[in-house]
Amino acid sequence: MKLIKSFFRILSFVGLLTIQACGFYNFSGASTGTAETVQVNFFQNYADQTPGSTIEPGLDRDFTNALQDLITNLTSLNLTSNGGDLLYEGEIVEYRVSPMSATANQQASQNRLTISVNVRFYNKTKEDADFERRFSFFYDYPQASLLQNVKTEAHEVIFERITQDIFNASLADW
Repeated sequence: MKLIKSFFRILSFVGLLTIQACGFYNFSGASTGTAETVQVNFFQNYADQTPGSTIEPGLDRDFTNALQDLITNLTSLNLTSNGGDLLYEGEIVEYRVSPMSATANQQASQNRLTISVNVRFYNKTKEDADFERRFSFFYDYPQASLLQNVKTEAHEVIFERITQDIFNASLADW
């Protein structure tokens, strides 16, 4: 009987350690360390300051929301408007449509929308993780299509990739 009690105590202890250890990991691969809060400042749209680039109204709001949503969905961090343990800030620096592949008649058969974002990341709990970096992605669409007709899908695809790249650079611990 004593042997069975000892066995269950050991089993309970191992189970408790296992459950407690799982609290440090999650399926997103995020390594938030001791951080509890995250602050994502509004990403201003300065795309028109880059030659050949234009301003897309509402892009700044939509991008900021996409980054906030990704981080809060993949971590247990609480979103705050100031004093966050983790801070993301930056600006949209490019919004450009460029012709891509050409036809035999020297006309574009495909266009590419490119969005670039400059990001500054600060981690108050681990200062050697701070960085400033530019993230960029694109969406190709047929020349016969107007940007207005593909813009919603294009923004979703580009935001998904850029926000995931930002997340990976700042929090993924793979």
